[in-house]
Amino acid sequence: MIWGIFKRDMCHATRNVIAVIVSMGLVVVPALYAWFNIAASWNPYGNTKALKVAVANNDKGYKSDLIPVRVNVGETIISTLHANDQLDWQFVKSDKAIDGVKSGEYYAAIVIPKGFSADMMTLFSPDIKHAQLKYYLNEKINPIAPHITDQGATTVVNTIDKTFAKTIAQVGLDLAASILHYSQSPQMAEYMRNLNGNLTTMADTLSGASQQVTSYSQLLGSANDIVDSTGKLLASATKAGKQAQNALKQGKSGATSFTSAGANVTSSVNTALDQVSGAFDQVAAKVNEAFDAIGKDSDTAASQLTTLSEQVSSSESLYDTYITSLNHMHESVEQLPDSDSAKQALLEAIDREITLLEAAKGDSQKLAQQLKDASTQVTQDTAAAERSRKEILNRITSAKQSISNVRDDYATNVKPKIDALASTVSTLISQTDSMITQLSGTADDLDDVTGDVGTNVTSIRSTLGAIAKKLDSSAATVKELITKLETGGNAGDGNSDGGDGDNDASSSDSGESDELRALATANASTLSTLISAPVTLHRVSVYPIANYGSAMAPFYTILSIWVGAIILCAMLKVTISDREKAHVLGLGDTLPRVAGPSGPGNASRWGLRLDHEYFGRYAIFALLALLQGTLVCLGDMYFLGVQANHALQFLAVGWLAALVFSNIVYTLTVSFGDIGKAVAVVLLVMQVAGSGGTFPIETLPKFFQMLYPFLPFPHAIDAMHAAMAGSYGNEYLLDMVYLALFLIPSLLLGLVLRKPVIRLNNWVSRNLESTKVM
Repeated sequence: MIWGIFKRDMCHATRNVIAVIVSMGLVVVPALYAWFNIAASWNPYGNTKALKVAVANNDKGYKSDLIPVRVNVGETIISTLHANDQLDWQFVKSDKAIDGVKSGEYYAAIVIPKGFSADMMTLFSPDIKHAQLKYYLNEKINPIAPHITDQGATTVVNTIDKTFAKTIAQVGLDLAASILHYSQSPQMAEYMRNLNGNLTTMADTLSGASQQVTSYSQLLGSANDIVDSTGKLLASATKAGKQAQNALKQGKSGATSFTSAGANVTSSVNTALDQVSGAFDQVAAKVNEAFDAIGKDSDTAASQLTTLSEQVSSSESLYDTYITSLNHMHESVEQLPDSDSAKQALLEAIDREITLLEAAKGDSQKLAQQLKDASTQVTQDTAAAERSRKEILNRITSAKQSISNVRDDYATNVKPKIDALASTVSTLISQTDSMITQLSGTADDLDDVTGDVGTNVTSIRSTLGAIAKKLDSSAATVKELITKLETGGNAGDGNSDGGDGDNDASSSDSGESDELRALATANASTLSTLISAPVTLHRVSVYPIANYGSAMAPFYTILSIWVGAIILCAMLKVTISDREKAHVLGLGDTLPRVAGPSGPGNASRWGLRLDHEYFGRYAIFALLALLQGTLVCLGDMYFLGVQANHALQFLAVGWLAALVFSNIVYTLTVSFGDIGKAVAVVLLVMQVAGSGGTFPIETLPKFFQMLYPFLPFPHAIDAMHAAMAGSYGNEYLLDMVYLALFLIPSLLLGLVLRKPVIRLNNWVSRNLESTKVM
């Protein structure tokens, strides 16, 4: 059945001239697609001579005061680029160069600024500046041209670096040769003799200056001893001043404490005496109340008297407090100087006040005892109680009089003396404070003077010592220089003296002179070239590819084979008509009516199964696809000259790719009709972007990197690369196996999964045809 379908398809394809021409066109068109793209990209980076890049030199050059050699790096660049055919260099003014980039006349422009050489020569100065070239680029003309011109600009920068290093090295070597030649002239010998004389005089002057500075240092040392003695004397005066200061501070502290104690006692005595006097008035009133209640309630009266006795007894502690305060005042007054005339009178007044307070305290104690005795008598004898009442009231009057005496004596004798003493103490405190401040300032000033003098003298002596050492060192250096110059002069004269002792000393210098002479007399150009580019890059190609066209051939070849498969499905029918089925089955021109509507599988009852239809019609697709793959691969190798180290393997990749791609596109079209053709085009677009044929897959977005292994293009391209340049291990076979595995899902869809969608596909086809447009 399959053979019958294929045989009739071949007959129809070759029935007339038009059919043959179309069949030939189906084979040739994919090859033309590949060949045109490969030929167009055969050697694009080798044909950059037509890319116009403008160069404008504004460099003014540079001339050093030290080395009278004019350096103009810009002119060197222009000279170098004249001999460079990598790009079409256009040497114009800067304005025209920039305007040409804007208009599109030039792809890029390099402008060398005015101070370019001067900036480069700052390498030998503390203030280093980076020399900059201005690079103008028109990026809208072409996506690849900017990268090519960038490479050209990089070449210019590398040329500048090498030229600069070569120029500096050559100038240095030439200068060394000139100096060596000049050093052997008679004029140089005369200069050396004069120089030795001047250096000898300078060494003697430096030695004398060192000795003079040392003498100054010793003189200052003697002066420093005098300063030390003066400092000790001043230190003694400072110590005495500090002792006086401490004594005055102690006197100030005692006077201050006395004034504070006097003020506190005055306040506390006045307040306390007023309280005690008022308390006695209250006690007298309560005593009368208690005795008035004897007739009515003797027990209550006794209780009240007992309470009054306890209250009077508790007031005794107040007397003790006042007496203690006066004793503290007495101690403070005793700290005053004996020369103070008010001291003794105040001490006597305080003693008399203490005596009066003790007498008042005794009256209070007696009153408390009488109140206690009266509390026991009120319940026994009324007449005795009345006598106790009078005695108690008299005792209260006596106690109040004692308090009044204390208060009067304090106000008359003690307080005026305290106030007078306080005024005197205040004046003394003020004078003492002023004296302390003046004494402290004087002592500090004396200390600063002696300290500064000693420090300055020591610092000056240290500085003079350092100067003397530097002068000695400079003199020694000059003498050493004189010795070396004399040795060098003798060596230059050929050691004419012939002294054995000098031969060994001058042998090393002579050797160094010989090395310098050899370096200076060598070829300066060769040495400067070596210095400017000490390292060269030796490229070792692994699996070399002849040219860019050969490198791109696998991508465009595989792409054209997929395009050929799409063209086949667009030009040839993928379904078999009922008439063809009838002829294959030998049933005439039509199938019996029992076959039902026209469509896939409707002749299966007569032995023409769905798989027979699939492979029978696919046979002519496979044949034309193999012819496409064969033609494009042979044309790559023998028409374009694409590199193919293994020609048969190269052809095998084309054949397998043709079968796999044609089967995938054929299956999509058979299963889904025109929708399948659209899916084939989508797969084509996806593989163009994500196959890694133009850029490494690692440079593509993450989505394409994940999709990469599940597309047939990458495996076909890798297999073709292995056939062209060589295979690492089983690389070629593995890629061929991976490519062949794509037949499995394609055949599964065409033979098994296709059956459920036949009715859906027929329904879609009828609806599209009903539009009369699609």
